[in-house]
Amino acid sequence: MRTMAIVRRVFKQMLRDKRTLALMFLAPLLIMTLMYFLFQNNTTQVASLGVHHVDQSVVNVIDTKNVTIHHYDSSQARKMIKQHDLDGYLTQKNGQLTITYSNSNPTNTSLIKASLQSGLVKLKMKTLVTVTKKQRAALESQQAALKKLTAAQTQATVTKLKTAIAQAQARGDQATAEKLQKQLKQATATTSSSTQSAKATSYTTKSHYIYGSSDSTFFESFLAAFLGFFIFFFVFLISGVSLLNERTTGTLSRLLATPIRRSEIIMGYLIGYGGFAIIQTVLTVVFTITVFKIHLVGSIWLVFLTNLLLALVALTLGIFISTFTNSEFQMMQFIPLIVVPQIFFAGLVPVDGMASWLQAIAHIMPLYYGANAMTDVVTKGAGLGDIGVNLLILVGFMVVLTMLNIVGMKRYRKV
Repeated sequence: MRTMAIVRRVFKQMLRDKRTLALMFLAPLLIMTLMYFLFQNNTTQVASLGVHHVDQSVVNVIDTKNVTIHHYDSSQARKMIKQHDLDGYLTQKNGQLTITYSNSNPTNTSLIKASLQSGLVKLKMKTLVTVTKKQRAALESQQAALKKLTAAQTQATVTKLKTAIAQAQARGDQATAEKLQKQLKQATATTSSSTQSAKATSYTTKSHYIYGSSDSTFFESFLAAFLGFFIFFFVFLISGVSLLNERTTGTLSRLLATPIRRSEIIMGYLIGYGGFAIIQTVLTVVFTITVFKIHLVGSIWLVFLTNLLLALVALTLGIFISTFTNSEFQMMQFIPLIVVPQIFFAGLVPVDGMASWLQAIAHIMPLYYGANAMTDVVTKGAGLGDIGVNLLILVGFMVVLTMLNIVGMKRYRKV
């Protein structure tokens, strides 16, 4: 009976909390729907490859649905890759093919490698088949000519031997006649002729990498995005729960009863929690670079700056979301709705290959801009000017959320 009483109490409490019920039952459905559209997208990922003075036969076999070919007049691979944002650049000198990979996206590097290798194999097989057909035709022609020549030579030899035998018999030289008859039987000698066969063009390849090396892994390419995600996630969670505790314990009400303005309270929270966010950012970045041996092409200070802005956006977002919750349990339930979708649009799934409406959703996700900036700095050595737009958008998110927090604080002031 006591157990059933507790069960009834739990059910009543849950049924009264409509927000919790909605998050519990609808959030998984929304996340699963989003994942369905993300991973069921039929758009094929395409890598861009620049070529310079490469045989058309080679270009034809590697120009597939996964690789787009662009022709250029310059042989400076590194310059052309950076200038046109290419995934690779292929040049040729005689039979030597030199491929330079950007390697900022190992997936696209693998696509070019697979297309180039399979294309060269197909080209070699096709050339060998053509050469074999030519050799066969030449051999048949030579055999026919040889057969005619042999027949003519044999006929002449037989005629000559028959004449010599008749002359020997007329002289009564039986020994000479018998000897010539043996030679007549052996008159089947043939002459051989040399043949000239076509030779298949043989290509050799040499590879270079602008970023990373041939040992670069997919984890390294996504590590920058994961780094930003984890900083974003934990700052969001801690800031939201902390402000929620301030409300439930009455601390926030007492602050609002003082002459302190709402903007001062919000700025105080931002500066206070922001200090811990800075420490967390520094520890996480230093740990990632030193322990995982991440190959950092750009400036580490830009990595710190990008992650710090992400942490501040997460801080303001966590405070904002906490105004809609009444318990830590409800705060946790906002994670799959607010935080989890961020990782899908941070480069884990190529945004360019998504449906247009999914790309629109990506552009309202703070982590989308943070991950782009991080990836460009870490893998491409981007400078402040290259990622400036992404950083300004993050600052815009932070300003807007801060203003919303100041407005939202009004609902808690009692006096």
